Order: sequence, then C-alpha cells, then structure tokens
Amino acid sequence: MERYYSRRAQEYEQIYLRDDPIRQGEQTAIAAEMRKIFQNRRVLETACGTGFWTEKIVDVAEHLVATDLSQEMLAIARSKKILNPVEFHQADAYQLGSVPGIFDAGLANFWFSHMPKVRIAEFLDEFHKKLSKGAVVFMADNVYIPGIGGELVTRPGIEDTFKLRELSDGSKHEVLKNYYSADQLQNIFAPRTRDLKIHVGQCLWWISYAL
Repeated sequence: MERYYSRRAQEYEQIYLRDDPIRQGEQTAIAAEMRKIFQNRRVLETACGTGFWTEKIVDVAEHLVATDLSQEMLAIARSKKILNPVEFHQADAYQLGSVPGIFDAGLANFWFSHMPKVRIAEFLDEFHKKLSKGAVVFMADNVYIPGIGGELVTRPGIEDTFKLRELSDGSKHEVLKNYYSADQLQNIFAPRTRDLKIHVGQCLWWISYAL
C-alpha cells in the first residue's frame, strides 16, 4: 500500500477534481462539516496524504499535526507551504506512539477503506489512545460505484475486497479497498463511541463521533 501511494503521490489529487457535480457537492459538504467540528481544536490527522484535507481546516484548528507513512506524499504536503502552523510527521497509522502530544480531535479521511477488516479494532484503539476524553473524530471515504476507480476484485475466503488500478506511468496495482454501508459503519463505531452521526451519500460517506 505504501509503495502504491508513493508512486501515486504526484497524481493523487486528481480524484478530487472529477467533473461530477454530485461528488463535488459531497466534498464541499465534508469540508464544511470538518471546519465546524475542528473549530479551535488540537487535531491529529492520520494518513494525510498530500494534505488536501489538511488545507481545509488549517485556518480553523488551534493546532494541527498531520501524519502519513509515505515520504512522497508528505513532501507534496509540505511543499504547499500552508500558512498556519502545521506539523508533519512520518508515522504508521497503526503505530502513532511516536507522534508527540495528546489531541482533542482526530481526522482520518480516505484511509478507512484501505484497512484490512481484521485490523480495524487495532487502528481505532491506537488512534483513540492519542485523543483525550471527549475528543471529536471525523472520517470520510468512498461509496462503491461500479465502474469507478478500477475493477473490484474478491477472493474466496477473504472478507476484504480489492481494486485493480493503473497509474499514469503504466504500472498496475491491486489495492485493498473495502466499502461499507450505513449499517456496517453503525456496527463498527457505535460500541466504542458516542454521539455517532453517519451520512452516506451517492459518492462518499462521512461520520463524526465523540469519545
């Protein structure tokens, strides 16, 4: 996964520029909700990628630490010279102990779908360790749309699904990509959170909750 996203770094943000008014509207709604939730918060963002979503909240958050495992992704994020103080750290989303500080808000956009289902609890436990009691969390990801983002692949005996993708350099990759319904998100998050809000659109889903 890290190798794929490192190779994809230069073209990553093309996905957010698709000429689809429904998708663009949902991205705008996500950004607006994030700005409301993260007002005056100390935010830990995991899997920040190129900093596309980091930019959406940098002027409303009190402090923002953005992490990613890919140095190539972080290099692009740092190159944007975001005005407000943002700290970028290379960190594995499953091992956040090296990131200094405790935060009262967490952000993980377009990362949840790339986790093996057997590691969801591991990630949430690690992520929540870095957040204080009462912290708020926001996540967003893709809804499955046939024909978008490559062919969907299933394997016998494996609960995860995969996408076949080709990058602009011609390289082909099989990428773990899981999709979730509102009921599945409810079952995953409700037992370990409070004030859970779930919105499933036509292209994207997003959730917010408190600890």
